[in-house]
Amino acid sequence: MNRSLLLKLVTILVGILMNTNQSVCAASANSITVTPFGKTSSGREVDLYTLENKQGMKVSIMTYGATVVDVIVPDRNGNLGDVSLGFDTFQPYLTKSPYFGAIVGRYGNRIANGRFTLDGKTYQLATNDGPNHLHGGVKGFDKRLWTAEIVRSSSNSVRFTLVSPNGQEGYPGTLHLAVTYTLTDDNALKISYEATTDAPTIVNVTNHTYFNLAGAGNGSILGHELKLGAAHFTPVNSVLIPTGEIKSVKGTPMDFRKPELIGKRIKEVGGNPIGYDHNWVLDKKLLPGLKSAAEVYEPTTGRVMEVLTDQPGIQFYSGNFLDGTIKGKGGKVYDQYDGFCLETQHFPDSPNEPGFPSTVLRPGEVFKSTTIYRFSIR
Repeated sequence: MNRSLLLKLVTILVGILMNTNQSVCAASANSITVTPFGKTSSGREVDLYTLENKQGMKVSIMTYGATVVDVIVPDRNGNLGDVSLGFDTFQPYLTKSPYFGAIVGRYGNRIANGRFTLDGKTYQLATNDGPNHLHGGVKGFDKRLWTAEIVRSSSNSVRFTLVSPNGQEGYPGTLHLAVTYTLTDDNALKISYEATTDAPTIVNVTNHTYFNLAGAGNGSILGHELKLGAAHFTPVNSVLIPTGEIKSVKGTPMDFRKPELIGKRIKEVGGNPIGYDHNWVLDKKLLPGLKSAAEVYEPTTGRVMEVLTDQPGIQFYSGNFLDGTIKGKGGKVYDQYDGFCLETQHFPDSPNEPGFPSTVLRPGEVFKSTTIYRFSIR
């Protein structure tokens, strides 16, 4: 065999071996690690579950509040950055967090005067947001310690479970809730919800992650471009309770049917503080299942986040109540409009609005919902 042919054969063999090794490394890149993250005020251990996919994207979720702590994704240059607001350590989550990354419920969003009637009986909940009930009350799901387990049938899923007993925060019925986080290889974070009850109750659970696609603490989100799949929204009163009207977005600063800068018309929205904190009525599709609810683009990094859901509404919140008093990751201060939320949901105050989609869950029924936050670059 001549030298030239031998070199060609060696080159081919090395190439095969290198590709094989790369495949092995890629296949082993999916991982879940568990590390201690802190202790609650009662001394209970809090664990942090970190999911990593083949692309190098990482998502960390802790057992306190089933809270998303980090969402690390690449920009258009391949540089990884954390796009979720929060803290580097656990203790600030106990006292300073405005629901950063948490699962909120039993009823996410607001209920007017903390009161609703179900099957002829009136229930009084805590009023922890002025005159209203917000995100499950004084000690909602965001302030509970959940049980976590790695889903063995999938290499990149963690299931968090919680039992909310009858009467907790004023809600009727014992609720069994499971929330499963899955990180896919196409850089999507899938959140699946499942709940059952032993007595009639109301359920509206969602995730409350604050995003900044330029990176947590890297300035305002007003330069992000937002598109919402919604031709209607639910107007609110001065304390952010829906009036019951379902209104067209046409001719209003709520019109994001085509991509618009978040800051373009924010001053027209009004409010105290000024900004978006409203529910959009997602356009109905002919087929059931997931629909594209929102897409956000950050031009300096090229990061894109698409939100898909099977829920009827989405709350877009522009971080109006952030006021510079919270020091977050890397010691950076979170000022007004430094993060946004896109919370998939049923509408606020639905138990008191017969024209809104029902949030009632009864024994024998199973509440199921899925939301996907999919990241890419442009």
